[in-house]
Amino acid sequence: MFALVDCNNFFVSCERVFRPELEGKPVVVLSNNDGCIVSRSNESKAMGIKMSTPFYQVKHLVDEGKLFAFSSNYALYGDLSSRVMSLLADAVPKIEIYSIDEAFLHLDGIPQEQVLQLCRDLVDKVLKWVGVPVSIGVAPTKTLAKIASHFAKKYKGYKGVCMMDTDAKRIKALELTPIDDVWGIGRRLSPRMLEKGVRTALDFVNRPREWVASNFNLPGVRTWEELRGRVCHEEEKEDRRQSICTSRSFADMIEDERELMLRVSDFAAMCAYKLREEHSAAYDVTTFLYTNRFREDLEQYFPSVTIRLDVAASSAQEIVGTALRAFRTIYRAGYKYKKAGVVVSRIVPDDSIQASLFDFDHELRKKQDKLSQVMDAVNSSGQVLRLATQRPGHYAEGIRSDFRSRLYSTMLSDIIEVK
Repeated sequence: MFALVDCNNFFVSCERVFRPELEGKPVVVLSNNDGCIVSRSNESKAMGIKMSTPFYQVKHLVDEGKLFAFSSNYALYGDLSSRVMSLLADAVPKIEIYSIDEAFLHLDGIPQEQVLQLCRDLVDKVLKWVGVPVSIGVAPTKTLAKIASHFAKKYKGYKGVCMMDTDAKRIKALELTPIDDVWGIGRRLSPRMLEKGVRTALDFVNRPREWVASNFNLPGVRTWEELRGRVCHEEEKEDRRQSICTSRSFADMIEDERELMLRVSDFAAMCAYKLREEHSAAYDVTTFLYTNRFREDLEQYFPSVTIRLDVAASSAQEIVGTALRAFRTIYRAGYKYKKAGVVVSRIVPDDSIQASLFDFDHELRKKQDKLSQVMDAVNSSGQVLRLATQRPGHYAEGIRSDFRSRLYSTMLSDIIEVK
């Protein structure tokens, strides 16, 4: 059996942990640069506010005091997610973290008659210890567990836990589940399903296997099998990424060359950090710049250039230096830039880097790698060390976040004061 633990309206729930007066009130959390809505409380959903709604369309509700809005606070959300996941990991033999607000629990070895109580205890414990409400769906496969978690979240009678432990429950759940709510189908495949008369998960399951294979290939067959109770989604294996991109749209357009160089340095340093975190290195470094394509009154320019390294690298010094070399070849004065970014690609494991025959900088590269490792160790508790070409402070500064809450759990100066 699998259990899918889903944090309810996670970003909103995180904001409410330290602002309990927001319970029962309509709350939304915004994307980067306060662009659109990415998380909604049940109360804001009831007001008819849709996911991805541009913020300017509902800002008047905030001004009138009818809606509470928060800028994304990823440091806070990441910290609370880690707390939730640690509690889950202590309770079961094995856990797969699927996203910042979801995790699959492997229940092998736990007697089935104990599973329901275990999950209910977890719902209570996470709420009490972290303050985040969760819903849990239990079923024989991961796809069915996803469906069960939707029922646990939607119907209060389940008290946070829906257990799909009989075939009758499975059939009933499939009958009530629209096809676009099925994990692995969603908005991408659902239009084709609807064209062929498949409106619910049960409609899909009732089609012959041959029909599924001919219309939706192997991924469709796997989903079909999972909905029938046969495990096809084994443990997710982390494939090494082919590329890593760090980019940002700026709150205001930037013309100044030095300011853009500082931003590119920040993005490149973050790419290098991600490489080291995954024990990888990259051969290609790409820098790109975008003007504002929505400003038709301004001249447009969308340059990018890739520099290939002789030896794959992950040190901050080499990745940042290469990204800045690329930047200098594409920067043109007179344009107003709205976005910039750095991409590292042709990624290989850092223990299988092929040295160049004419690599005369081997010793320097070793020193740079050691220095980057020292920076990572020091910065594990906050960004303290950075290259001189980077901006002081966090790389995400300069993003519009007019409604960001405090860093209650990760910044000592923001800790709650009890008076």
